[in-house]
Amino acid sequence: MKTKKIIFQLHKILGLTTGIVVFIVAITGCCWTFREEIESLYDDYKTVAQQEGTIITVTKAKKIAQKIFPENTVHGTVFKKQNDAVEVIFYDAEPEFYQSVFLNPYSGEIIQIDNHLTGFFAFILKGHMRVWLPKKIGENVVGASILIFILIIISGFILWIPKKRKNLKQRIKFDWKKTTKWKRKNFDLHTVTGFYICSLAFIIAFTGSFMSYDWLKYVVYKSTGGQRTVVFKVPENRDSIAIASTTKPIDLLIPRLQKESPNADGFELHYPKTKEESIYVEVSKSKGLFYDSDFRFFDQNSLKEIETEAIYGKYENATIPDKILRMNYDIHIGAIGGITGKIIAFFVSLLTATLPVTGVLLWFGRKYKKNKTPTIK
Repeated sequence: MKTKKIIFQLHKILGLTTGIVVFIVAITGCCWTFREEIESLYDDYKTVAQQEGTIITVTKAKKIAQKIFPENTVHGTVFKKQNDAVEVIFYDAEPEFYQSVFLNPYSGEIIQIDNHLTGFFAFILKGHMRVWLPKKIGENVVGASILIFILIIISGFILWIPKKRKNLKQRIKFDWKKTTKWKRKNFDLHTVTGFYICSLAFIIAFTGSFMSYDWLKYVVYKSTGGQRTVVFKVPENRDSIAIASTTKPIDLLIPRLQKESPNADGFELHYPKTKEESIYVEVSKSKGLFYDSDFRFFDQNSLKEIETEAIYGKYENATIPDKILRMNYDIHIGAIGGITGKIIAFFVSLLTATLPVTGVLLWFGRKYKKNKTPTIK
């Protein structure tokens, strides 16, 4: 019991310290879960009438979009189906700039300009990743708080285990009567809810920490037997002689890939930053999923494919440790389980947000109690 009292004090202190951050991260995560489904209700501008003509080249798409933002960096250009607009993505880290220019794939006409740093979901993402604090400060606060929350989950489960088997029933169900006081109800909400979601909340918190800390990603990858380089790296060109064509080699790549993978959801091409760097294309195979994408690299002169030693290459070449890392984001938002997985992630995040609230009420009730409150058995 002495050990349990120490764990209780640890659980209480860590919970009170990080409660507000955990609440914000959980609520915003809950809102983010169905972002794609909600945005699809008002993004008709991303669809165009299919025509018989040829689609604009990646070079032309970049040239047209850069007239809008000549001082900013083109991150990449996304080509999807024949009736989808071409998206040219601009991104700069400092000062932060993240916008997309949508073009008619046949005429090159500008359809829409989206600022990804404004609007409801941009507000939600900033809250989720940095609780609306300056980027570096906020990301560190969130990262540390979620690591602490993992300890809170573990300590909470230890505290949940009843001393006597006869008390197990009250830990797994709400046995409320008309005479049950709010303190008892709050205690049950904290412990019973915590028990049922602790395993899934742990997974969501752990996958979130995965994205915050490279050292954690490295430890997990290597401990599961991973042998590749745990970084994303664009290899250099291998050939110096360009293919014989009046068209720039880079403009031949997307049509070739579309023929090779007609069922792919999209192709995001990244322009080489130097003459030595290869062309990087992310081939998205499944709508709404990221883990099974192919990361492919092509010599910008000969268009010969270049294999990479890093974990981000073709999905068919991925080992089990590679797949674990690749699936992390899809697991985090529940997309790995389709719409059912997202629904589960939504409710787990929502219920997780209640734990800091009921926990604070428990602390308040104990600290300023007038009547005897439930004790840990």
